[in-house]
Amino acid sequence: MKTTSQKKTNRLPQESKLVVPQAQTPEAPKQDTRLPIDSEARKANRTLPTDKVLALLHTVNPDLFNLAEVVGKWIWVQFKEQPAATLRQQLAQVGFHWNRERQAWQHPCGAFRLRGAGDPHEKYASYYPGDERPA
Repeated sequence: MKTTSQKKTNRLPQESKLVVPQAQTPEAPKQDTRLPIDSEARKANRTLPTDKVLALLHTVNPDLFNLAEVVGKWIWVQFKEQPAATLRQQLAQVGFHWNRERQAWQHPCGAFRLRGAGDPHEKYASYYPGDERPA
């Protein structure tokens, strides 16, 4: 059964619940703290095959090469903590991008794919090239 009456209260809203907006001061726009990247070279590097990306990564920073993991045709680099800005710049310049979901820097090595379901480790073979070739 539907009712058409509503409960009526004689209470006024409590003053403590009222929010009075404060005078807002305009905030300065955030400054871009990222280091510069050559976007044309980055775009070209994203199409390189896996072996050439590994060679480039080895010349740019051998420590990054030692952290690299090849998953299928893609290369992943993971850190325990956020890397320094210079390391992030080097990775971006080589063509890596940050994957928030997998918490890894990834390079497609020319094999661009849409996001797939599940963990790629279950579908593709993976290895650490730094274990095979010392830096």
